Amino acid sequence: MSKHPILKDADGKMKKSVAKIEEELKHLRTGRPSPAVLEEIKVDYYGTPTPINQLATITVGNDRSLSIKPWDKSTLKLIERAIMASDLGLNPINDGNSLKLIFPTPTTEQRQKWVKKAKDIVEQGKIAVRNIRRDALKSIKNSQKEGSIPEDDARRLEDELQKITDEHIKELDKVFENKEKEIMEF
Repeated sequence: MSKHPILKDADGKMKKSVAKIEEELKHLRTGRPSPAVLEEIKVDYYGTPTPINQLATITVGNDRSLSIKPWDKSTLKLIERAIMASDLGLNPINDGNSLKLIFPTPTTEQRQKWVKKAKDIVEQGKIAVRNIRRDALKSIKNSQKEGSIPEDDARRLEDELQKITDEHIKELDKVFENKEKEIMEF
């Protein structure tokens, strides 16, 4: 038997919520350098806010650093200013051709702050999933009142909806565990 449209819709929305949280966590700074931390930083390039990765090549060095090599040298200063103005707390080293961002080894306190922030982000995802469940339950109840879904089927749909919700909550917990490991490893 195929899934009921209400369950399909709820499952799809929950998957999107989980994907959005995973994407948000990619941008969260961890102990190791990642080009993803620069994705949110925009450079004012000829009056257009442009992501750094559209203006330069970003590579990860083996010495806890990122190297940013702009395709157009005139953007070097703009990129440098944008990074300094961001909330990353990093000062780029400009050698005239490229920028180097050195990621210092984070303190335990910084790591705990990042874990707390990750936990908050994941908690927002769980709230979104539960809100989707609430809306789907409301749809099931309304359909039952209208007579388009029998009471037994409504109960079965509610149980299936709870299973789907539990799966997505577990998935978010797993995403958090992985991010926490990534943040806490030295």
